[in-house]
Amino acid sequence: MALIVQKYGGTSVGSVERIQTVAERVQATVQAGNSVVVVVSAMGKTTDDLVKLANEISSQPSRREMDMLLSTGEQISIALLTMALQERGQAAVSMTGAQVGIVTEARHSHARILRIETERVKRYLDQGQVVVVAGFQGISDAPDLEITTLGRGGSDTSAVALAASLQANTCEIYTDVPGILTTDPRLVPSAQLMTDITCDEMLELASLGAKVLHPRAVEIARNYGVTLVVRSSWTDEPGTRVTSPSRLPRPLDGLELAHPVDAIEFDTEQAKIALLGVPDRPGIAAQLFGKLAGQQLNVDLIIQSINEGNFNDIAFTVEQDTLEQATSLAAGLIPLLEGASKNGASALTPNQGSLADPVALVSDTQIAKVSIAGAGMIGRPGVAAKMFSTLAAAGVNIQMIATSEVKVSCTIAVEDCDRTIFALCQAFDLNQSPARLEAPAARYGPAVRGVALDCDQARLALRQVPDQPGMAAKIFQVLADRGISVDMIIQAQRCRLYQGIPTRDIAFTVAQADADMARGVLQSLATEFGSSEIIVDTAIAKISAVGIGMITEPGTAAKMFQALADRNINIQMIATSEIKISCVVAEDQGIEALKAVHTAFGLAGSHEIEVPA
Repeated sequence: MALIVQKYGGTSVGSVERIQTVAERVQATVQAGNSVVVVVSAMGKTTDDLVKLANEISSQPSRREMDMLLSTGEQISIALLTMALQERGQAAVSMTGAQVGIVTEARHSHARILRIETERVKRYLDQGQVVVVAGFQGISDAPDLEITTLGRGGSDTSAVALAASLQANTCEIYTDVPGILTTDPRLVPSAQLMTDITCDEMLELASLGAKVLHPRAVEIARNYGVTLVVRSSWTDEPGTRVTSPSRLPRPLDGLELAHPVDAIEFDTEQAKIALLGVPDRPGIAAQLFGKLAGQQLNVDLIIQSINEGNFNDIAFTVEQDTLEQATSLAAGLIPLLEGASKNGASALTPNQGSLADPVALVSDTQIAKVSIAGAGMIGRPGVAAKMFSTLAAAGVNIQMIATSEVKVSCTIAVEDCDRTIFALCQAFDLNQSPARLEAPAARYGPAVRGVALDCDQARLALRQVPDQPGMAAKIFQVLADRGISVDMIIQAQRCRLYQGIPTRDIAFTVAQADADMARGVLQSLATEFGSSEIIVDTAIAKISAVGIGMITEPGTAAKMFQALADRNINIQMIATSEIKISCVVAEDQGIEALKAVHTAFGLAGSHEIEVPA
């Protein structure tokens, strides 16, 4: 007998007829010999309607009272579904978040789960009953026992947390789409269903806006080895299986408050190559990385900084034993790039840079890449800042920065590697020996699983930041203190003298809603640093390709860059991790960029996915 947790979203229980259909499916699962826990969301637009009512009463309702109000939506669903099951002759009992023992931190509207007291659930399951649980809600610890809600995606989070606590065999997430698709079918109708995907890939896609699963739910699944299946509640198709790595046993206390970082990784066998002052126009990155891909050279980190006038810097890392070959290929592009610069000279205005600096190529073999990794860093703005502060306190200067949802990587001088690892292990309370992590080839899938578009970000840049330890730490700690989460972080490779001090530009992206607040933070730092310029651009889009297979498949980045160049789409910034490539483009070219990249990796199908309106 298997224990299965099933979660049904608002559209799946949006009417009496839909509730009856869910009851039929749940009963069939029980009759197949399984024990079942069902987690449900509020019916249809119930939550939206409750928010509207609150806003008609108060312009600023308190978070506590909003939790009291919104938690009632799920209670309607669980009572009706339980009645439907009982009417079919299936023993069932409904339970609120508090009754089921979901204990959260005392934080209204965005509480995290501390633990789940499962004794009562297990007792009902032993009696052969289906337990129907209200998602999205819990209760704070004694003595206050406040009703709390978990925020967006809270029912997903409830379901996966229950599956982890009960050690369920599977957690099935039922929704209004057939599973996890290669991209948003509303933007690209040729998007296709994936049969499987890893938790790491799903974390990236979920954090990039794939709304079928919330990142917090995927984080719990990854941490506790829960197998997820995402299926349509409208059909019997198998959906998409989200596979989790085998995890070492970890305590269920502090379930969502686990260490944000669970590993330190390092690599001392890489070398850095940088092309400085390349023309800022479509096709440059495609040419460079196309040449490298043509020789089957694997590229790890890729960084393209914010433009300076009509010019950009592009830096990347390769394995040391391929440095000579990679350098030769990059150097071969310089005459072409300088020709492009001269041809574009007439288009430059006095404020758009000059041709005084020729295209330059620099390389460095004395580097190490050090990374912090862990699903727990999602939604915690201070994790990257803590890494940068730790390096600053150790007197370590950061040369390159690359970020993803589950990893932050920095390149540093190789001579600083040992003390950096020691400092990070102390800072993040890790006592295991760090190592360069390798995964068996069998784990790798297609180079790209899915493509995502985010048009809700803004780009900010601070020019002339002193090039010394601690500067990145200051910037991102102040942002973290204001609760501003940062996505892409780009530190320019070109070092320039400003008022006699070596400086670099640092650019990053944040949610558009946080752009004004972030600008204010930068203004105070600009005064402290003596910097001359702050740049803010809200008209951007971020296009990302995600796939664990790109680790071993040279040319993935080149294919993405070429797809954009073929549509004459200029890349404004580039940042990569081992399994993600992200490019910033103009906002009005975002959807075209998404379609181009989706097609380039063969993700488009011959038929369209039907998505409910």
